[in-house]
Amino acid sequence: MKKVLSLCSVVLCLIAVVIWQIFSSSTNYYIVCAVILVLSMIPFFVSFERSKPNAREIALISALTAIAIVSRGVFYLIPQVKPIGAVVIVSAVCLGAKRGYLIGVMSAFVSNFIFGQGMWTPFQMVALGAVGFIAGAVFKKIKAGRISLAVSGFVLCFAVYSLIVDLSTVLMLTTEINFSSVLSVYLAGIPFNLTFGISTAIFLLLFGEPFIKKINRITTKYGILQ
Repeated sequence: MKKVLSLCSVVLCLIAVVIWQIFSSSTNYYIVCAVILVLSMIPFFVSFERSKPNAREIALISALTAIAIVSRGVFYLIPQVKPIGAVVIVSAVCLGAKRGYLIGVMSAFVSNFIFGQGMWTPFQMVALGAVGFIAGAVFKKIKAGRISLAVSGFVLCFAVYSLIVDLSTVLMLTTEINFSSVLSVYLAGIPFNLTFGISTAIFLLLFGEPFIKKINRITTKYGILQ
């Protein structure tokens, strides 16, 4: 009961901030968007908590999150060439959409202690979480093969991830939000987003299927998802 009351109080405070900003004479759109993004994460964490995961499931999710974090850190010196998107997608394929979302959110948050926390962090968290969630939902319907993994990885990282993350750049850099300013920011980000999308597709093409087999073997052996 105490947890529910605490959660409700946090949600109400965040909603109050959004309402106050919307009706304020000088609305800070960044604060509004950041609060809305934080609110969007809460149902996933609550749902995971209520599912009462066992220790083996938590250990596997933690291990995959750690792999995603390390995969981003290893390629620190190569801008946008990061396997983190591929790891999140593979995890979502094996563990489902909700767990894929959690791994995406947590890996983005923790890895930013290496790359730097900032106003962009909530956007990166939700963007990578969305990649995991959509991948889990898509591959629940279709079989995960090398080509399907690579194509989905490119689309999710180039379109979905960049659409959310570049919004933080729009809100931070543009003094007047209009169509031309928003378009200019998104167009400027295309080379970086293409690099991230293509590198994710390559990682999935080369290592996606073997990685999935390893995770599925673990989940089957220890009955993690049963």
